[in-house]
Amino acid sequence: MKAASVATGGARPEQDTSFFGHPRGLSTLFFTEFWERWGYYGMRSLLILFMTAAAADGGLGFDIPKASAIYGLYTAMVYMASLPGGWAADRLFGQRRSVMFGGIIIAIGYLALAAPRVDVFYFALVTVIAGTGLLKPNISTIVGQIYAPGDHRRDAGFSIFYMGINMGAFFAPLFCGLVARAYGWRTGMALAGIGMALGVVQYVAGWKHLGDAGLHPVRMSAGDDGRQRRRFWMSVIVLAAAAAAGLLLDRAGVVSISAQSLVNAAGTVLLLVTIGLFGWMFFAARWTGEERKRLMAIAVLFLASTLFWSAFEQAGSSLNLFAARSTDNTIFGWEYPASWLQSVNGFFIWTLAPLFAWIWIRLGSREPSSPAKFAWGLVFLGLGFVVLVGGAALAAGGAKVSPLWLVATYLLHTLGELCLSPVGLSAITKLAPARVAGLMMGVWFLSISIGNYLGGRIASLYEALPLAGLFGAVGAFAIITGLLLALFVRPVTRLMGGVK
Repeated sequence: MKAASVATGGARPEQDTSFFGHPRGLSTLFFTEFWERWGYYGMRSLLILFMTAAAADGGLGFDIPKASAIYGLYTAMVYMASLPGGWAADRLFGQRRSVMFGGIIIAIGYLALAAPRVDVFYFALVTVIAGTGLLKPNISTIVGQIYAPGDHRRDAGFSIFYMGINMGAFFAPLFCGLVARAYGWRTGMALAGIGMALGVVQYVAGWKHLGDAGLHPVRMSAGDDGRQRRRFWMSVIVLAAAAAAGLLLDRAGVVSISAQSLVNAAGTVLLLVTIGLFGWMFFAARWTGEERKRLMAIAVLFLASTLFWSAFEQAGSSLNLFAARSTDNTIFGWEYPASWLQSVNGFFIWTLAPLFAWIWIRLGSREPSSPAKFAWGLVFLGLGFVVLVGGAALAAGGAKVSPLWLVATYLLHTLGELCLSPVGLSAITKLAPARVAGLMMGVWFLSISIGNYLGGRIASLYEALPLAGLFGAVGAFAIITGLLLALFVRPVTRLMGGVK
């Protein structure tokens, strides 16, 4: 691959081992994603606690159904924005510049959270969504591009990249939680913006190590390029005008825009986007026979991913509330922030990702296929909720239970995540047709978006159902889904046309 050759001073991709046996450009992407995830998980660890905290304590005073709805909507839109972000990179900016623009916009959004106004809070969330849509799918696409076709290090490289993600996820809740306790919720969340700003500086400094990877958009005819740009900016203007009009009408009392109405509308949009996207993929677009089969495999992985994240993303909502309300968060008489338990998953991935990367390489030809790894991921996820049923039952009478219940749950969830998430990122880069690589990465993140949306709906039942029953139902569903997927591993693998 020419991109890697430029990045490594003339070494062929398969010879470049300057970053722990991987191309040097992986380090630039590793640390950029570290700071982006620092921001996301730092704010995520505080978000629902901030929204449900009383106004006297510096929070917004929302009830759990409203806060869960906003949390689910925000996290869903963060990933849904990857679709237009991937398209914009493919057609307008290139992946490389899209990551830079996205990082700058994200930093602005997080820093805006320091403002003590509810309307600025919503503006900040929208800004972070827009920036993440540009950054998130495209940095993952660049990771795939720094490896030569057929390079056996690709899955291991994504596991190392994923370790960088979760180093940020580990450290951010610790620091943001302490700052939030000492200086207030908003200051703790604004700390996320400082981290993202550092990430942008690091990314620009390491630009030269990426060669030509992700540098240019897909070139069409001059006329098509011009039309694409006009359509993009027209869409941005229309969306901004519609949002401004809605806010003005709400302020004037003409219409009433509530969190619940926005959540319902978002669910409809997600459904229509998914139907439209897959309708285009299978009926409108022109693909070769091999490409069409691989797109069918992507559809199966899409469904499994959606179901996985709908349960896994309880971590930031229902499990975070369980940590704050039903867990004994004291050590040697000192009470630590409940948000600290959000670091457990990041710690486990940080420590276990290298082991998984080694295992995949060590297995060689015996390495399980991507669908098989997905099935294992769902089963591990379900077992984590089954474990927590015991802790929820003990806490039913108002008692505070040991944090080890959540630690055990997060350990099993981490095993599931390592079987599915980095594997899914790698599979998409291998299965997607090159001319729509960014868009297909957006499809992958759309599955996470729908999962987050469904997860917010599930979390809204936190006070409506017994927790043991809620966690047990989620766990059973995940395990059954994993076992069903295991039955179809061979047919799906055949659709992948030799891609594992």
